[in-house]
Amino acid sequence: MDKRKGIPHGVLFLIAGTGIVTLARAMTFSFLAIKLQQTFGLGPAMIGFLLGLGPLIGALAGPFVGSLSDKTGRKAMLTLVLITLSIATVALGLAETILVFCLAQCVAAVAISIYGPISRALMSDMCDEPVRLKYFSWRYTASNIGWAIGPLLGIAAGVVSTPLFLAAAAVYGALAFVLQLLNLPSSICTGSHTSSKPVQLIVGIRAAVCDRRLLYFIGGGMLLIAVHGQWTATLAPYLADNLVGGVEIFAYVVSINGVVVLSGNPFARRFIERRGALSALVTGCILLLVSQVGFLVSTGLAGFAASMVIFTAGEILVVPSEYMLVDGISSAQNRGSYFGAHSISTIGSFVGPTLGGATLGIFGGPAMFLLYAGFAAAGALFFAAGTRMPPPNTRTGTRVAGECENFILPAPRLVWSPSGSPPCAV
Repeated sequence: MDKRKGIPHGVLFLIAGTGIVTLARAMTFSFLAIKLQQTFGLGPAMIGFLLGLGPLIGALAGPFVGSLSDKTGRKAMLTLVLITLSIATVALGLAETILVFCLAQCVAAVAISIYGPISRALMSDMCDEPVRLKYFSWRYTASNIGWAIGPLLGIAAGVVSTPLFLAAAAVYGALAFVLQLLNLPSSICTGSHTSSKPVQLIVGIRAAVCDRRLLYFIGGGMLLIAVHGQWTATLAPYLADNLVGGVEIFAYVVSINGVVVLSGNPFARRFIERRGALSALVTGCILLLVSQVGFLVSTGLAGFAASMVIFTAGEILVVPSEYMLVDGISSAQNRGSYFGAHSISTIGSFVGPTLGGATLGIFGGPAMFLLYAGFAAAGALFFAAGTRMPPPNTRTGTRVAGECENFILPAPRLVWSPSGSPPCAV
């Protein structure tokens, strides 16, 4: 820990590393849908399916990897993920057939899906509760610096060009190397420095999925991620097919998304602090819904830019609020299991582009945008219902026959106050 600034070096590395990883990802992966459409001649439904398949596999693997990180250590898991991502990115850059390209894309998407929950859990381990919101807000800001700059670099260097993929792979490999040099927690290490043994793998997963609150959060998160998690996979082919200069408009829209996050994140943070996580999340869902209607009626750059501003405002409210709610029902012993189980919600990254792409191909853009608007409304309802659920039943701290093997969890901390202890965001 840096005594002068009070910031763990590992936290600073994860913040900066997140920005660098996102930059490398944004300048390459943002244009995969266009590559599949223009180079391999695939339709919207197949593009959505292929780009969603990797996140689907990652969602299924997330609970096991998250719980495993509680036992074996998150540093080792993150290193393995970065190395895998580096190798897959090299394969993407050198692929000459659609089969190799799609296999590499799936592996890379799985690695990215796993990277998120593990890195969030590691940051939570190293952060004292009163400062978690600040550091996770910085992490979110760093991520969106990458999203703001990356697509423009991708356009400047040539969409999905081989040198870009090789450069991104080198970045991932270098981060894995630096990660090994840092003195980070190799096992459970909480901000309050409590000593507790990691829960066993299967028990941790069972405890997480038997918490009804978490199940509702997973359902709501899946619907919301279907809207904002892979929006590039469906918006890119829609713009390319329906607007003159659609590829350029798409690049600008992606950068607008990142820029708005950078400028709006501080305001979103204060809004969440004043209104609480659930109220902020519902507000974000409303904005996501409105943005889809905006996309539906837009006919040029101005309309899509304005709709993306609204979309991003909803995103920066939804994402940190969602992880705040999940962190609020977890404990030091099971944080990896809960974040890992919650990563099942990234199935939405398969549902969104697959159903959205199929809807786009069969019924057209307006039907696709209305589908996403419905997902946003339903997601808010799931989270509202989940917050009303009680913690798992325990009787004098012992397991009741027929009930889940679970440990006592703290009651959810759903509303922030200036003196409160904000849990983790993105």
